[in-house]
Amino acid sequence: MTKRMIDIATADGPCRAGLFIPDGGAKAAVILFMDIFGPRPALDAMAERLVAAGYAVLVPDLFHRFGDRPVFEPKTAFSDEATKERLFGMLRATTQALTIADTGAFLDALSAEGFSGPVGVTGYCMGGARALNVAAAWPDRIAAAASFHGGNLAADAEDSPHRHAAKMKARIYVGAAGVDGSFPPEQAGKLAEALRTAEVDHVIENYAGTKHGWCVPDHSVFDAAGAERHWKRLVTLFSETLAA
Repeated sequence: MTKRMIDIATADGPCRAGLFIPDGGAKAAVILFMDIFGPRPALDAMAERLVAAGYAVLVPDLFHRFGDRPVFEPKTAFSDEATKERLFGMLRATTQALTIADTGAFLDALSAEGFSGPVGVTGYCMGGARALNVAAAWPDRIAAAASFHGGNLAADAEDSPHRHAAKMKARIYVGAAGVDGSFPPEQAGKLAEALRTAEVDHVIENYAGTKHGWCVPDHSVFDAAGAERHWKRLVTLFSETLAA
């Protein structure tokens, strides 16, 4: 495996991203959308799991508009009010529309690296809704989109993913934490109805006993068994939808 850091030109300046490529070439490319704590070794390790399954993986810094920042520690970041407010301020300013626009640049960057075919996306926490929204925005490139412990997938906001189900051509997988205030049962029902009505191939699955953030290895609520289950679902999704 090789990892390179690349700068991707966006409308608001360069976006730093990690590009992971398997030795001997890749089946297809995947974009991994970060959680609120941003790029860090834990996300690199997750990218490497997908590389081991044969995929090239792009991990972009969705907070690139805020310049250089420390590496945030998920287990302690929210215990400091200033750090917590800084993170949520960056989240509020990094709108769905900005991520959708950036994804056009991400797809161009993958094409330049030789990955011009169907792409998969997976997102965690804040990245979950973004994974679904970019599937709606780029239906001719994105063949599969997964959200794990993503919040506000069927909320009142105009940029809520369920409102754009009719534009999706990708196969959709949503893995929800057992109890998650950011994605309560009523939102799960609303999302399922929107996807069914739009005739989108989808699965919404509840990971009973897990908490928001369970997939990411440096989270305090990391659940090893739940994480392995998520990897099986994710690799199956991509193996069934992305070109070999």
